[in-house]
Amino acid sequence: MSISRRNARRSVRALGVAAASAALALGVAGSALACDISEFTAAAVCDGNKGVITVTDKDAAGIPATVSVYLENNGADERLVGTQEVKGSAKGTTITFAEDWKPNAEYRIHVVAKGYVDEDIKPNLVTPSTPCKKGDTPAPSPSTPSATPSESAPAPSESATPTPTPSAPQDASEPPASNAPSPAAGDSNLAETGANSNTGLIAGVAAALVVVGGGAVFFGMRRRGSNGR
Repeated sequence: MSISRRNARRSVRALGVAAASAALALGVAGSALACDISEFTAAAVCDGNKGVITVTDKDAAGIPATVSVYLENNGADERLVGTQEVKGSAKGTTITFAEDWKPNAEYRIHVVAKGYVDEDIKPNLVTPSTPCKKGDTPAPSPSTPSATPSESAPAPSESATPTPTPSAPQDASEPPASNAPSPAAGDSNLAETGANSNTGLIAGVAAALVVVGGGAVFFGMRRRGSNGR
């Protein structure tokens, strides 16, 4: 049975459509498996007391790529930290750069996969504000035990007599203090009126008056006697 031209044309057309569909499917699959910058991630982590920078490639196609890490300073590359090759995987392949980073430092990570990627991971990597190595904590100094009351000072003995305090030397110009009792209120009044100091004078005047009076009486009696004769 011969195949007609019409049937042949239909067969060729069907084969063309199938081939185009297969090519389109392969193209979409190839685009999905192609290396892309979004498949690369970076992080600043600690390895003990030192910092490191890690880059992970999750390219399922496993296309080799070159990763370069730069320390940034005011928007410019200050120095190259390092360059490594990586071949990604669906689970992710991680490479590590030894970099004892400082807090809040900025790094630029550039990825080159020939024919696929030639750009930076965005945004730039900024390190944590806490350093990996903590400051040394000073050891506490041993505390000195406080002295107990029995150790600090001996208690004063009850039998000890207090030492008399020497009195201040007495001024020579001042009269010595008398141990005699102070005069009573009446004596002080007599002293103020001058009775104690004028007693001798009054007694002398009285005696003189007695003598004068006695002489006058004597001469008067004698005179009367002479007149009576």
